[in-house]
Order: sequence, then C-alpha cells, then structure tokens
Amino acid sequence: EESLMATRLLLKQALALCVAYAHGWVACPRASLAAALVACRAPSARAVFSGIVEEVGRVGAMELKRELPLWDGSIGEGWEMEVRASTVLDGAYLGCSIAVNGVCLTVTRFDDARFTVGLAPETLRRTNLDGITEGAEVNLERALPADGRNSGHFVQGHIDDVGVIESMTPDGEALWVRVRPPPRLMAYIVPKGFIAVDGTSLTVCNADADEGWFDFMLVAYTQSKIILPTKRVGDTVNLEVDVMAKYVERSMVALRERVEELERRLAVQEARAAEA
Repeated sequence: EESLMATRLLLKQALALCVAYAHGWVACPRASLAAALVACRAPSARAVFSGIVEEVGRVGAMELKRELPLWDGSIGEGWEMEVRASTVLDGAYLGCSIAVNGVCLTVTRFDDARFTVGLAPETLRRTNLDGITEGAEVNLERALPADGRNSGHFVQGHIDDVGVIESMTPDGEALWVRVRPPPRLMAYIVPKGFIAVDGTSLTVCNADADEGWFDFMLVAYTQSKIILPTKRVGDTVNLEVDVMAKYVERSMVALRERVEELERRLAVQEARAAEA
C-alpha cells in the first residue's frame, strides 16, 4: 500500500512539473516544484513584437543585387527590399529589427522616409515576401522595448509558413476570414488561441483540425489599420503560431516516456493490490 501511494505521489509530481516546465516556470524537468512557483513570479524581459501593427508601409523597391558586399569582403548576390515608412523610423538605427508582414528583418540602411532590409533565402522560402512587388502595401511594427506594453501577444517575427485565404465574409461592420494553413500547423491552432497573420495578432475563433482550416474576425478599427482586408480569396498570408504551443509540445515529448513508465508501474501495483 505504501509503495502504491508513493508511486501515485511521484506521478502527480511528474505531471505538475510537466505543466510548470511547459509554461516556462522552470528551466528543466528536474527542478523542484517549489522552485517553479518562485520562478513563475519573476517576469522575464525580452525584446519581441506584439502583433499590433503600427503603420502600413509601401514597398519602394524589391531588387536582386548581383554585386552585394558579403561579411568576408567577397561579392555575392542577394535580395534587398526598400520600404517607405514614417512611424517605424522613429528611433531606428542600423541593425534594428522591424517586422514586415510579420517577418522580423534587420535594417541595413535608412533615412527619414525609407529603410532597407536584406532577404535571406530561408525568408523567401518560408514567407510570402518572395512574391511581393514594388508598390505593395505591408504591415510594419518595431520591436518592443523590454519594458514596453504588449497589447497583442508575444510574436517572434519567425514565420512558420504561409496559409491561403479561403473566404472573406462580412458580418455587419466586422469581417470573417477563413485561412487554410499547412496541415502540420493545425496542431498549434486552437479556438481562442493566439496566431499572427501577416504580423497581426489575432484571436482564433474556430479551428477545424479534420478539415484543416481556422478563422478569425476583424473589427472595423483593425480593418482600417492593416493590409488583410485588401487581400482576396486565394491570396497568401504569413502565419506564426503561438510559440508557447511549441514549448508545450517539446516539454511533453521530453517527459512522455517517464510519465508512461510511471503509469505502467501504477497499473501493475493496482492490479497486485486488487489480487491481495
């Protein structure tokens, strides 16, 4: 009986630590629950985006530079994009981060009316920036200061993939938008959860994992501040799922074998106790 109670207690502790680890309250599964409770009270400071678009800019140029100076002094080729803006240039400096349609990009040149960023091959593969053209409108947001107010959610600016707009349906002054993401992302998209669409922090209204779509609603104010309402059915949008969902999945994988073993041991001991 004592062994059975000890196993149950160990299982409960493992599950409690699993939750604490998943939420980032502890650094590793071996940390004590007491340490987890202390850690959860200590806020972490980091520079991220919020998904609250500051302004809509316009692409001034999208060019393949065939004689681009590289870090080692050699010459190579790469894509550069120039964006005309105003608000996000306040406080700008060389090397600062600006999200363009939700993509975290590094400013390489700027003046009072425009800034330039480089586009890596991975960026072009993962996002819809590969099809952007001169004159296109783009959502812009500066990185938050460490002590800044976050009215959206923690957005990294690291696009997971692109989705396709399936429908856009007016509902009074609001607009329903349904998006079909790649199937692998549906596991991280849940009703009332966060998602960044072209860099805009949005709340998922419905998500159908079987049919492979999710939707959200845009109020009138949001529609007037972002580029999404100007898009059409069939257009693509950049998607970044809530990173917390990924951490939960990773932490669960790390602890799953241990929990399964504890459950097996508990079942064996319960069977023996029933036979006694």
